[in-house]
Amino acid sequence: MQTVTIEELQRRFRSLPENPRVVVSGNMAIPWEGVRALDEVVPAYVLHALNAPPGLPEREGVTVETCFVGGGMRRHPGLRYVPSRLSLVPLLYGRSLPPDAVILHCAPPVDGQLSLGLEVNVMPAAIEACRARGGLVVAVVNPRMPYTFGDAQVPVGHVDLAVEVDAPLASHAPGAPDPDSTAIGERVASMVLDGATLQLGIGAVPDATLAALVTRRGLRVWTEMFSDGILDLEAAGALDREHPLVTSFCFGSQDLYDWLDGNRWVRMMRTERTNDPGSIAQQRQMTSVNTALEVDLFGQANASRINARIFSGFGGQTDFIVGALHSPGGQSFIALRSWHPKADCSTIVPLVDEPVTSFQQSAIVTENGVAQLWGRSEKEQCRDIIEQCAHASVRDDLWEEATALGLA
Repeated sequence: MQTVTIEELQRRFRSLPENPRVVVSGNMAIPWEGVRALDEVVPAYVLHALNAPPGLPEREGVTVETCFVGGGMRRHPGLRYVPSRLSLVPLLYGRSLPPDAVILHCAPPVDGQLSLGLEVNVMPAAIEACRARGGLVVAVVNPRMPYTFGDAQVPVGHVDLAVEVDAPLASHAPGAPDPDSTAIGERVASMVLDGATLQLGIGAVPDATLAALVTRRGLRVWTEMFSDGILDLEAAGALDREHPLVTSFCFGSQDLYDWLDGNRWVRMMRTERTNDPGSIAQQRQMTSVNTALEVDLFGQANASRINARIFSGFGGQTDFIVGALHSPGGQSFIALRSWHPKADCSTIVPLVDEPVTSFQQSAIVTENGVAQLWGRSEKEQCRDIIEQCAHASVRDDLWEEATALGLA
């Protein structure tokens, strides 16, 4: 690994192939200094990132490619969405999406190993695919990035060039959950037993669920990502200290980042391991909690599209639902509000008219109640979705639609 200036890095970027594909750390770990350096000297390129926030270049010549659309990509004029389960994205780098360069956001090396810090995810696979075809691997080295372990560690010999920066990390301070999220979280938590293994993401409902689990004991974590709620579980003594906390990326407050730094209890793992349904199924009482934009009377969930336009993607939802249902004592929940406050409409619909993201969950949970799906007939499922989960103002309409669909 050779440490260079931004100007020296840009000279190397100029020698990349025409319209190169450049994979960068995603989510809230975008290596902004590396992206800006690339954008200033390469006329046209494909920038591949997962769940990127606002700030990506939007000029002509820039294609933003992703398998999971983030808030900064949904209306990007150069968006190229490649549908894929998150567990399968790493395979694409060796096949249809080969990288010409990779830009990492890393913590400084310790004993000859950099750390990917908050964002492991698909990056190890991208590094391997890039090196296999003689591509360029760049590290943006930032002392503010927490040093994490497991698959986060990258030998310095696997990196060609490094630029040093000292830049604050994007962070998120969790607020108090709203009443609906609190009700949903408490309902989900009531079905989680001592000793369960958890998969929850970021947001009001996961935070509320974790807050309601502080009285449990022996909880384990095998998840795609986690946030500050883990700190509360640790403080309450709810976690199994004999089992590592397994995740692929993290995002939260500075307190979370300080806790992660040098914490060997946390095992950061590459996506094809954390999201492998077979590995998920081996976890004790695997409990998966995900959300959706809408759920229909057949129990099908759309978490990906609005009016046929891509909003996010499959992500890891299908990976964890399948894995959880095959786990001994496992459960899988879709948790959502019964009424969408911004769109001012019911999230329980007769039949989703968008591509289905997932189906066959254990249960649907809203602030109104729980509809158990697994092992019930389709008519029983429909009845409980309407009576237990739907907003009261739309139940009569839903029963009419259920009759037309042959579900009543």
